[in-house]
Amino acid sequence: MRLNKNKILITGATAGIGEALSKKFIELGNEVIAIGRDEKKLQKLAKYDKRIIPFSCDVSSQQELDKLTLFIEQEHKDLNILINNAGIQYNYNFSEEHQLLNKVEHEVNVNLLAPLKLISLLLPILEDNDNSAIVNISSGLAIVPKAEAPVYCATKAGIHIFSKSLRYQLEKVKVFEIIPPLVETTMTQGRGKDKISPQELVEEFIKAFENNKYEVSIGKVKLLKIINRISPTIADNIMKGTSKKQ
Repeated sequence: MRLNKNKILITGATAGIGEALSKKFIELGNEVIAIGRDEKKLQKLAKYDKRIIPFSCDVSSQQELDKLTLFIEQEHKDLNILINNAGIQYNYNFSEEHQLLNKVEHEVNVNLLAPLKLISLLLPILEDNDNSAIVNISSGLAIVPKAEAPVYCATKAGIHIFSKSLRYQLEKVKVFEIIPPLVETTMTQGRGKDKISPQELVEEFIKAFENNKYEVSIGKVKLLKIINRISPTIADNIMKGTSKKQ
């Protein structure tokens, strides 16, 4: 993949991994369409560089996805990279907490349905442009789940399998998947230890992206995948032990 002269749409761009990706791609000489829900955070991010184009959108809303698509079709038909980064995780126990439908629907809508919808809506534009790619962000929890976040784990497992299958289908548009370990973000505050920074994740991803390595396991996920391949039981026990410490 060419690392410069791209127009890149990044969801969840105002914090964490999304913000780190936005700034890195700007440093490399690209334009970034930054998607987020918080207008103030978007405007703050836009001040970082004039090549950041802010657009307020709640990706869980079909109406707002339609507005975003119209905006791209009318003003940014040279879009060639889509990065599905926006995500939400709730920790809860089905047997202990009731009235869970809102949380379940929100996680599924943001983590799984929104990326699939955006890909469907924007793929015709991506296919018209050179050096085109889709980047989906899953999680090490897609490989081995933890007890506290079953729906989150399920949505990320869905993204993992979907990315692999979509890669088989598409010829021109390359499909990448970032599989992160625990990353230091607002979402993970108070959860786990030994987190990596968003910047560390981005640096590792960029190298893989340039070299067309499509499934990008970050940090400790590499070891987790090896353990899971050798002994799924050991991998499960590791995650169960991690869950008890969180």
